[in-house]
Amino acid sequence: MIKIGVADYGMMVWYGACYDYAAKMDDLKAIGYDGCERLYAKTSEEAYQKLLVLAERGMSFATVVTGDVEGNIKMTAAYGGKYIWADRLSNASNFDIYCRNVNYLEKACLKYGIHPAIHNHLGSLVETEEQLDEFLARCKNTQLVFDTAHMAVAGGDVMRVLEKYYDRLAAVHVKDWFMTAPEKTVWNERGYFTGLGAGNFPVDNEGVVKTLIKRGYDKWIHVEHDTHLREPLLDLKQSREVLGSWGLN
Repeated sequence: MIKIGVADYGMMVWYGACYDYAAKMDDLKAIGYDGCERLYAKTSEEAYQKLLVLAERGMSFATVVTGDVEGNIKMTAAYGGKYIWADRLSNASNFDIYCRNVNYLEKACLKYGIHPAIHNHLGSLVETEEQLDEFLARCKNTQLVFDTAHMAVAGGDVMRVLEKYYDRLAAVHVKDWFMTAPEKTVWNERGYFTGLGAGNFPVDNEGVVKTLIKRGYDKWIHVEHDTHLREPLLDLKQSREVLGSWGLN
């Protein structure tokens, strides 16, 4: 069964932080979400308390973020997550080094029964469809947190990537893009990411979601609305309703 979560970067920017985890989960549950992608916890006790909050509400998480990679691996595995992000490894100053780092990370993750997962991202070492192809060919035990809008804005074929790497999906991020200055060369000066139905740039999120449903996908789909211009819960509710219109009720 597909789980629908929130990749909450935009919420954190709007509010400044998360000051009341239980209230946040209550708010997200009320508009139809099953949890947040990342469970932030500096200690096992903090993780345990947040897991209790989630369990009481029938909610869940996808990955644990502790502040260091080894902690991410161990706590994600201990609490039932399936992947950690492979992004932002400190020594990854170029593509070759990044692939070398991630191959080492794969061994550490597999020891605990989880996988690293690459999140394709504008302005990163794995931005374009071609870079993703090369990376996944060289890092064979790494999965994909597939971001539809980052791939579309980078000029990639979203549906082709989905079909090609369906068996390596760890999770899917869905969002739209509002283009404001296409002549700019720096990606975050060209526009901003929005919730579903609020963009002006072609991103085939509907095709992605309907394909996932048809193929029996049973992992996470995360709404990631990076830039909120109003109360985030209004935007997230709108995105959840759009997902419902595509068959995710």
